[in-house]
Amino acid sequence: MKEENTHRADFPEEIKRTKQREEIFKILTEGTEPLSALDIHKRLAKGQYAISTVYRALTAFEEKGYVVKSMVTGSDMAYYEWNYGIHKHYAVCLKCRKMIPLSVCPFEHAKLQAENDTFLVTGHKLELYGYCRKCRTEREEDV
Repeated sequence: MKEENTHRADFPEEIKRTKQREEIFKILTEGTEPLSALDIHKRLAKGQYAISTVYRALTAFEEKGYVVKSMVTGSDMAYYEWNYGIHKHYAVCLKCRKMIPLSVCPFEHAKLQAENDTFLVTGHKLELYGYCRKCRTEREEDV
């Protein structure tokens, strides 16, 4: 079952509006999982834009806080998703790198304040690693 994106966003007024940025914005806001710059480039009109154009657009969005950039442990590839103001956590497949969103935050009810108020927690990131159903089945068949 594929997760549906129910969020809506308008192109940010303070970002210079170009055809390329509009197309990248559309890909990001219609996405249901984080995408690499290469994933975004593949979804754009074939060969119409250079990968550097994608990186420049992502940088512009990220600098203004419209895009969240994540690095997956064990990979040097960055992943991007539109920032709707709600945080998400993912289970990451170690084989295919598919990112599966978790339905709840594992820290939702935890008190994350350091002892003696010496540290104010303002956010967190959590990624779980394992194998998606498809890769797990393939692994079991290989054994």
